[in-house]
Amino acid sequence: MTATNARPTARDTGTGGAARDERPGPGTGAGSDAAQHDTVASVVRQWRAVHPELDTGPMEVIGRINRCAALLQQAEDAPLRRAGLSRAEFDLLGALRRTGHELTPGELARETFSSGAAVTKRIKQLTERGLVERRGDTRDRRVAHLRLTDTGRDLVDGILPEQLAYETAVLSVLAPEGQGDLAALLADLLSRLEGQMGALRA
Repeated sequence: MTATNARPTARDTGTGGAARDERPGPGTGAGSDAAQHDTVASVVRQWRAVHPELDTGPMEVIGRINRCAALLQQAEDAPLRRAGLSRAEFDLLGALRRTGHELTPGELARETFSSGAAVTKRIKQLTERGLVERRGDTRDRRVAHLRLTDTGRDLVDGILPEQLAYETAVLSVLAPEGQGDLAALLADLLSRLEGQMGALRA
């Protein structure tokens, strides 16, 4: 996943998950009850009072995704903060580690879903810390090839188990089968959005 860019939460934007108290959804049991009392459910109830003619269904999905993302990023970044890294910097180091070969700044931007300017700034900081090194292209001096130093590789390999353990603990609020179902739904949503968002922005 990508960097900890500040994203508006459901409480900030007024988009969130709706409580299905007025329009019961298919879910039942404890999970359904929790959905009726999450922090964004009241936001949708308020919007329904202001605009009862509007379908707030999209808020129920997108608002909850935004809110969960904000909370998960706050939690999972704890090991990174202890290592003196931001999420964006770890994503860049992780891309160099998992691909297993040198990458140009442009390739890193695509791998980490970041702008070229942001990647350039992070590369400079990580190079100064001795975690990344650059090699000039023999045919084009404008191109740089980037790779982890031994220190950078050791740092990533040291943090990753702790990071995964932390994320496992955070997600333990869901049963394993629930995590699998959620992962499948999010994978389906992501693949469809990646194919359609370009057309929606046009």
